[in-house]
This record gives sequence, C-alpha cells and structure tokens, in this order.
Amino acid sequence: EVGNEYLEGYMAIEADRMRNLLLREDDRRPEMTVVRNEFEIGENDPVQALDKEIFATAYEAHPYHHSTIGWRSDIEKVPIEKLRAFYDTFYWPDNATVSVIGDFKPEAALGLVMKYYGVYPKAPNAIPQVYPDEPAQTGPRRVTVRRAGELGVVGISYKSPAASHEDMAALNVLGGILSSGKTSRFYRALTDKNLTTSVSADAGLFHDPSLFQIYAYLAPGAGHEQVEKILRDEIARVARDGVTDAEAAMAVRKISANIAYARDGTAAVAASLNEWIAAGDWTLYSTYPGRVAKVTMSDVKRVAQKYLVEDQSTTGWFVPVVSR
Repeated sequence: EVGNEYLEGYMAIEADRMRNLLLREDDRRPEMTVVRNEFEIGENDPVQALDKEIFATAYEAHPYHHSTIGWRSDIEKVPIEKLRAFYDTFYWPDNATVSVIGDFKPEAALGLVMKYYGVYPKAPNAIPQVYPDEPAQTGPRRVTVRRAGELGVVGISYKSPAASHEDMAALNVLGGILSSGKTSRFYRALTDKNLTTSVSADAGLFHDPSLFQIYAYLAPGAGHEQVEKILRDEIARVARDGVTDAEAAMAVRKISANIAYARDGTAAVAASLNEWIAAGDWTLYSTYPGRVAKVTMSDVKRVAQKYLVEDQSTTGWFVPVVSR
C-alpha cells in the first residue's frame, strides 16, 4: 500500500521488474537458502506435509500434482539459466494483469499503465498453456505420512470443479455446514466428543478443477480409523438425507459475512480481487456473493451427492512418530 502521490514511482518500479529483472547466480545462491527454509517449515507442519502428498496422489498428469514451492531438488539444483528461460517465457504484458485499488483517478492510472507497461511488446512466442487433462479417477486412493509429531491428522479430499463453476458456491455452503462453528455436523460428531480438536472442510478456489478437502485434527488418544469412519458416516448422511433449510441459511450468512470482512480495506480488496483474477474470471469478485446468497438446501444435497463420491476421493493419514 502506498499513498496515491507515489503511484507513478511504484508503477515504474513494478513495470521495470516485468522485463528488466537481473537474474544473477550471485543472487540465486542466498535466495535458494531462504526458499529452502520455507520449504522445510512446510515439511515440519503435519497438515502441509500431508496436503502435499494428497495432491500428489490425487493428481497424476495435471501440474497440481506438484506443490507450488516445488521439491527440495528443484530448490537446491535449479540452474540460473532455467530461471532466466522461465522469466523470458512468461513475464510479458499479455500474460499479466495490473490491479490498482484505492484513491486515484482512473484516467490518470490508465495513463500510467500505458506509459510504463505500454513500452513492452507482447511476448515474442505464444504463452504456453496447461494442456495435460487429468485422467478420470477410477477408484479411491490412499496415502500415509509417518513423521515426527505429536497428534495425528485424517484428510479426505474429493475431486471438485474449478472456482468459476456454478456449483462452487453450493460446495462452499456445504463446507460451512460440515465444519463451521459448534452447530456444524463435524463439530457435533467429533470435536464435541473429544475425538478431534477441530475439523475443516473447504472447496479450493483454483483455476482448474481441484479438491474439496476435509481435515480432521485428532485429539490425544483418538484413532485414525475411528475418526475417518465418523467423517464418512456424516458425509454419507448429508448425501442421503440432505441438510435443513436453517443449516443452509446459517452457512450462507456466515460465508457472506466472511466475504465482506475479507474486503475490508484497500489491501484486502486487492487480495480478494486478485484471487479471482488468478482463478480465471475477475468478474466473480462482484458476482460470487450473489451466487452464495442463492444457495438452497436442495443445492447442498445435490453437490454432496455429485462430488463427495468415494471413487473420486483421496484419503491421507498423518501418523505421528514419537521420537524416544
């Protein structure tokens, strides 16, 4: 965030970064250790470690198979030439979106965009697009991670649509009914009975079809098998019997409030808007709240039956290994 009097200066800096970045080996070496440290922090977090394995198991061909930060060998061994090639392939105006949020005159801001970004030509070659189509999943998959830790985790992920899909709002409402608050299905079935410390259920807002993910954090003494069975029983109950109108309405209100809170302030608006840009349709920043508001209990039952299917699931256990 900067004052509007500094807009031109910062836009000049960011535009210069688009095509004139210095990619030097002397810079790569110290930065590599920083990124490797971030990687190791994730490796030491049970849910992040399990999540990486679940995605790698759920996806075979699509790039979602690989975590965003990459693998240790990527970080440690990538040559500077490969970084330069990546930069020269993707960092062009026709592969970028400039977002300006706040107190400014639109005409003046557009003029600055043209002044600083307009000097660059389009990419000399077509920007590569993701082409692998993920093969249809033909049965449930499982993965187990055994590492040092104290408490276990059970994760169940189901193949779900892209963020722009019309079913995404209903899936988010379903996630709220399952896991948001003390009246949620999972809280009453698990956390209130001291089997879990918490349970989350979220539909990922990704550009391509992704995963609806459920994570149960086991309480001391709780067993993975027992918690997984209860999770599946609750999911089956929603798909079979549906939810109440009151449950759907409460989840809609909570999600609508969360959307509003997530847009409180200039930086928050920028973050929210750019998430939808990354998901492939910036207009959903404006239209998605309306989609959520229209979700009914019948919509929730329909998407539960459509997507929370065992043959489209990948289940992961984080099993802590206590060092002696």
